[in-house]
Amino acid sequence: MSSGYGLQNTGNYGAAKRFRLILREQGQAREMGGSEMSLAVSIVDNIMMQALDAKASDIHMQPERDQLKIRFRVDGILHENGFLPPEQATNVLARLKLSAGMRIDEMREPQDGRIDMEYDGRRLSARASCVPCLNGEKFVMRLLDPASMKVNLADLGMPDDIREKWMRAVGVPYGLILVTGPTGSGKTSTLYASLNVLDSKTRNILTVEDPIEYEFDKNIAQVQVTEKMGFPRVMRAFLRQDPDVMMVGEIRDADSLKIGIQAALTGHLVLATIHTNNAIEAIGRMIDMGAEDYLISGVIVGIMAQRLVRRIDQTTAKPFAYSREELEAIGITAADMQGARLVKGEPGESNNGTGFKGRVGLYELVVGDRAFKQAVARRAPYEELLKIAREQGFRSMMEDGKEKVLKGITTPEEVARAVLTQALE
Repeated sequence: MSSGYGLQNTGNYGAAKRFRLILREQGQAREMGGSEMSLAVSIVDNIMMQALDAKASDIHMQPERDQLKIRFRVDGILHENGFLPPEQATNVLARLKLSAGMRIDEMREPQDGRIDMEYDGRRLSARASCVPCLNGEKFVMRLLDPASMKVNLADLGMPDDIREKWMRAVGVPYGLILVTGPTGSGKTSTLYASLNVLDSKTRNILTVEDPIEYEFDKNIAQVQVTEKMGFPRVMRAFLRQDPDVMMVGEIRDADSLKIGIQAALTGHLVLATIHTNNAIEAIGRMIDMGAEDYLISGVIVGIMAQRLVRRIDQTTAKPFAYSREELEAIGITAADMQGARLVKGEPGESNNGTGFKGRVGLYELVVGDRAFKQAVARRAPYEELLKIAREQGFRSMMEDGKEKVLKGITTPEEVARAVLTQALE
């Protein structure tokens, strides 16, 4: 088709529609209107269905001089997925903006919204963002699939010893537990999986998130951050709700950190995310944000840092001889090669031509034992904190990645790309 977007074999008409956009108005949900034979309706439906079938995490619509380019992010990598001519792009963007609760006549200011949808009987949503650019409006959607967030700790790829330590940390009655890493490193999945192991029947569990990516079945109250209700305000309100466990989507500022530490000191278990390069750097980050070192020492239970790498498609995996430079970049030497299973996935239909299928985490965990807490309280330098962590059995994300390469789970290139800061040390 002239649009560059394949629609001929993916109709979505008739009584049993596979996909529908849902509008929520004044607490009521209804299917979004629009003629089923309209080309814009068909294009939107099929873009969404193709993205969901490909298990994409994001949809990017990039305006260029003579087209609107469409890309899907699958397993962390963007892939081109067709284009639309300007005359069709206008109507498609208008429909998406309407479904996200945005103003279609506003084209000079950034806008945010949320799109609700149903696909094959599943309820899904997307966080939408629209930004004016040189050639039009760039529209990006983060697809939020409850099924992808309903994970068990055992399925995340944590090494057995790290998972055991993490389970013990999550099982304590009070204190502060942090998960750290960049955007898109799977922090929320780890926190959700951790909450799933807690007993929500006998404990009052509250979460504050931006956005709420997955709705828990029962006994867990979830609050969405808004402009009027930021993280600090919601967290203060939580402390009057008789909480046992608080999950904080992200510690962004000194106020959130201060409240989180106070909650942990006063008998609550606080699980939160924070942005740092690795686990030990989280201590320095909290001190930079104004937290007193002796308070950090008093509450810290564990700090997990993580990254996501693409997993080799095992159905197409073949033995592969990586270059010496690739292996040495992540610390693999000749001595490590005994019993190693070095493989690479062949591109095929099962993996969208990439050789990879799904993702797996790389992890490092520091436990707040007595020696580590004492070092934090006296503001010990990074090197001393690392030495004490090593005595606990600490392994870096790079070392976890090295093990996963030797077991044939991922590739040296994936590990080096994900843990770049350590790869350059």
